[in-house]
Amino acid sequence: MALKRTTVYVEAEDLAVIKEAAARDGIAEAEIIREGIHLAAMSRRTWDEPFFSRTYQPIGEATEDDVWAERAAAYEQTKQAAVPPGQERGAA
Repeated sequence: MALKRTTVYVEAEDLAVIKEAAARDGIAEAEIIREGIHLAAMSRRTWDEPFFSRTYQPIGEATEDDVWAERAAAYEQTKQAAVPPGQERGAA
């Protein structure tokens, strides 16, 4: 990968943290800055295709009713887990 030179303005506090980390880790400040730029760029990247498009084979089609039934079942489980042991729902 070819590197290109650029100028970036950095807050003094951030630069001090970078200098300290570089000294502690024994690496160049530029390496930390490049890593930060790479992470920021990748977190904002727009992917043209689904992540698993080449390897993922769907098992079947889920209908909207299936999705809602699964959500309702999960909700019922959380409600049952919230009831203290030995006490039934609706009992006063």
